[in-house]
Amino acid sequence: MAASISGLASGLDSATIITQLMQLEAAPQTRLESRVTTEQSVVTALQSLNTKVALLRSKSEALAKEAAWSPVTATSSHASISVKTGAGAGPTNLSVTVTSVAQTHRVGFNDAAALTDVVTGGSTTVRLDRFDGSPVELDTGDGTLAGLVAAINDPENATGLRASAVKVADGSYRLLVESVATGAAQDFELTAQNGDPLLGGGTVRAGTDAAIDLGSGITASSSSNTFTDLVPGISITLAATTTIGTTSSVSVARDTTSLAASVQGLVSDLNALLTDIDTQSAYNATTKKAGTLTGDATVRSLRSALLDAVYPGDGSSMAGLGIQVTREGKVQFDQTAFSQAYAADPVGVAERFTTSGNGFADRVAKVAKGASDATEGTLTSAITGRRAGITRLQDSIEDWDRRLELRRTTLERQFTALETALSTMSNQSSWLTGQLASLPSNNQ
Repeated sequence: MAASISGLASGLDSATIITQLMQLEAAPQTRLESRVTTEQSVVTALQSLNTKVALLRSKSEALAKEAAWSPVTATSSHASISVKTGAGAGPTNLSVTVTSVAQTHRVGFNDAAALTDVVTGGSTTVRLDRFDGSPVELDTGDGTLAGLVAAINDPENATGLRASAVKVADGSYRLLVESVATGAAQDFELTAQNGDPLLGGGTVRAGTDAAIDLGSGITASSSSNTFTDLVPGISITLAATTTIGTTSSVSVARDTTSLAASVQGLVSDLNALLTDIDTQSAYNATTKKAGTLTGDATVRSLRSALLDAVYPGDGSSMAGLGIQVTREGKVQFDQTAFSQAYAADPVGVAERFTTSGNGFADRVAKVAKGASDATEGTLTSAITGRRAGITRLQDSIEDWDRRLELRRTTLERQFTALETALSTMSNQSSWLTGQLASLPSNNQ
């Protein structure tokens, strides 16, 4: 950079003059920087909008699935008999009477022993027979009661049993062994290796299956206390303490309330998105300011497409199902009309919303996907395009930085040259003045 001699000879504030000239020179760059700020605010607004559209897509896709249109609520008249519903559950009523509950197979051995007493006979190995044709020999290590309990409970032995040493007196314990699972098929026998009884033999509580009577000659059994898919999509579970003979009325009915709430949720999210678009696109006549997305064709097109999704496109209307467009350009939902229509024809109403019938939820999902898709969405493309434009503007700003730096250097050199020239002329003027003053006077 050239040395600047500000006003040394001319008396001018050349530094200030250069700064003011550079402000004029930088006006195009300032406009570019302003455009970058504006474009960045638009990108931020589009990203926020895109996130909301993606959430709308997720909710509408869920409601467009047929599985979403078979919600049911299940009740049982007795607390010890619970009911759970799953996919495929439909309205039904059952009268359930408990005739048995599932229990583990349990053996309580008769003789007490200390934990350190050897209880396995002449060998430290015992025989476990699950009556499946493949008895297992368990190595207890030292043959003590503690070693036997550890061998039965060792996960690596995979006995399917759990054992406890129950303290019946100081230093005296009795062995209790039971199957982990319930059911009549869980029986077992535990003996010494040679087949002799352990600890004086044991008292057996045989494992049992759970059983219920549904009336009309229909009974059902289960190795556990849960009857999975007793009726398609409906499972019933008995509490382990359920009394034999307990009867419960089990009812499964369509849950119109929760379904109406799901539709209301979709409509509310759709209206919130429309409101956001309107706010971002509005022009305030009072403040003379336009919204960040005012004039954006992609956003205008999205709003129109969302409202168009209300209409089936076949000349019919969703008004009979409680959905219609208001004069304000929002979507209105009448829960009473919807509930009445669904009660009268649940299958037909479901088809008007789901993918199979190109229904309302499916149409909204398609519009939302078209806008928010990560690779081909219109909002995604708009964001990508504006980011590319911002990059180009920033490149131009950097070009202007270099251009302005050269311009400032030129101006500083020019003003320095001016000051130097004026200083030289001043010196010459002073010299000439001195020379003229030294000339002899010619007065006579």
